[in-house]
Amino acid sequence: MTGKAPRALTALKKYTRLESPGLWRDTPTAQRREVVVAFREATLVLSDPKSEIALSHWSLPAVERLNPGEAPALFAPGEDATETLELEDGDMIAALETVRSAVAGQRPKPGRLRGFLWGGGTVLVLGIGVLWLPDALVRHTATVLPAATRAAIAQAALADVQRLTGSPCTTPLGTFALTALGDRLFGPHNAQILVLRDGLAKSAHLPGGVILIGRQMVEQADGPEVLAGLALIERLRAEMRDPIVPVLHHAGLVATFRLLTSGALPQGALAGYGERLLKSVALPVPDDMALIRFEAAAVPSSPYAYAMDASGEATLALIEGDPLRGLRPEPLMPDGDWVSLQDICAQPE
Repeated sequence: MTGKAPRALTALKKYTRLESPGLWRDTPTAQRREVVVAFREATLVLSDPKSEIALSHWSLPAVERLNPGEAPALFAPGEDATETLELEDGDMIAALETVRSAVAGQRPKPGRLRGFLWGGGTVLVLGIGVLWLPDALVRHTATVLPAATRAAIAQAALADVQRLTGSPCTTPLGTFALTALGDRLFGPHNAQILVLRDGLAKSAHLPGGVILIGRQMVEQADGPEVLAGLALIERLRAEMRDPIVPVLHHAGLVATFRLLTSGALPQGALAGYGERLLKSVALPVPDDMALIRFEAAAVPSSPYAYAMDASGEATLALIEGDPLRGLRPEPLMPDGDWVSLQDICAQPE
């Protein structure tokens, strides 16, 4: 196999970067939707022409022609797929037909170099899968998961985190104060703020609006503004990078595919995710984005900035740009609630 490149790979390279319009249905009963179809090295990307957001990713080796010889050409991302794509662009149709023929040529043929062809086709598909499929499958799955499924995955991930941190701290009054703070910052029932007893130095987040705070950040703070700042920044991080993505990467390709097809991760898929989360490096948040969020929430940024760096040198922009600097903002919570919150980990469960 050293003399020539595989036909499928040659076909992929020949048509890379080709684009055309198309009409896409995500289900048989859905209305057709205009998309931009982009031919990439191992995938067909269907994007919204206005927002340029990718709506679907199709694996090139799996693409099927549903109406050979008819026009417009109708394709699907696999034999049992519900999605369809109508194409009239001759170059794009020719590209897909060429690649389909090339991939078909890699499949086993009884009585003629069966083992050689099977091995070559398997190496090709596995090579494409290793390089492209895991990330594409994770990203696609992340875009279609409903909120209830995300919440279920968050609880499963939290359960694994609790192996290392223990159960979140709870007291009746402290939990009430946490809930009230979450409602104040993000609206009713849009966040779940939890204080962890051990293992977390500052803060982290999980899918489904779950925000984790280390107990020392609560016990050592002079007021709830530090806790509010941590929560605001973690929400920003969750908006910058979908928190379900690292969870699914940890679960793996097979588990993610099971999630996509059945709506649930296999039992044990998130084992060990707690270590990964607690050791991960926090995603940097630009100062200008952070200040906008602090201002919108009417929370001063200076207390958070000094909690992150007591000298203020590394967080000078958040101190000097504090949107409430020199003002007397409304308290985030009554003093009694803050005292209860600082004592939330005082008694073991």
